[in-house]
Amino acid sequence: MNLLVSALEPSANLHLKFLLKELENVNISGIFDRSLGEPLYGMDEFSVMGVVDVLAKYFKGKEAIAEMVSLSKNCDKVLLIDAPAFNIPLAKAIKKRYPDKEIIYYILPKVWAWKKHRAALVDHYCDRLASIFPFERDFFKNAEYVGNPLLDEIDIKRVVSSDKDTIAFLPGSRKSEITRLMPVFQETAKQLGNRRKLLVIPEFIDKNRIEEWYGDISSFEVVQDTHKAVAQSHFAFVCSGTATLETALIGTPFVLVYKARPLDYKIGRFFVKLPHVGLANIIMDFEKKSPVHPELFQEDVNSDNLLKFYETMDRDHFDKKSEELRSILKTGSAQRVASMILS
Repeated sequence: MNLLVSALEPSANLHLKFLLKELENVNISGIFDRSLGEPLYGMDEFSVMGVVDVLAKYFKGKEAIAEMVSLSKNCDKVLLIDAPAFNIPLAKAIKKRYPDKEIIYYILPKVWAWKKHRAALVDHYCDRLASIFPFERDFFKNAEYVGNPLLDEIDIKRVVSSDKDTIAFLPGSRKSEITRLMPVFQETAKQLGNRRKLLVIPEFIDKNRIEEWYGDISSFEVVQDTHKAVAQSHFAFVCSGTATLETALIGTPFVLVYKARPLDYKIGRFFVKLPHVGLANIIMDFEKKSPVHPELFQEDVNSDNLLKFYETMDRDHFDKKSEELRSILKTGSAQRVASMILS
């Protein structure tokens, strides 16, 4: 089988890596990380950090869509992973040229948060929809819940240890997130004294940028493996994003923290009407259950508040909520998506 793949982001390529383990005798072409094969474009060519980058990539995106449509002619099926700003126009273009070409969308647009109109577009242009959250079936006509990829990728749970002095700091992976959170993390680390403080710096971040983005990291032990760092920690401070759901599933108590430019934050809150921001809490909201973890934003993200949540955590309650979350998501998704592709 020849499969055309569109995976533009690091998380999408991690999900793709685990999916390919379930797909024997399948040849892939398209856009994905170069470590997975020989793509038309590597994912690094489409990484964006803001509006300026988006505009700069606009014409390359149009060119890439045209080339992907041409590639799809000789492919049996098409797999789109996340990245709706690119993948929805791609699906539309492929269907226009080849109406009978089967398109599978994996990691659906988050229409439950914003841009609800995308649901109708995805339903119209895509043949099968692989949902990773149970509640998404209420937003898409054709969505099938396939499990959650993090349960494929997380093979470790929190280490139960007598050492309660290890704390993980996860300031995110984007420059804007890191530069806003690190001053607070540095102050918090100082107040934590001799405790072991793990700072997660993703492997893909250029070493030459570390000083510029992170500042003084002398108070921390730098690690790259998020899952191992979180699993051996007694508590974690985690920037909003997928890492919050990973931390919740591993079972380490944490507080979500997020700081943005004031205008960006106001615009985001205007368009996103959800009561919570963390994925674990959003899942619980749709299940009509209490949240898994606390959330702090903007000026509330300060060392006093971070230390307060660390010192007052209810570990038994968190353990209960973490198990509850796992029972809702049930299983990983790679096997089911592979079956969808091969059927």
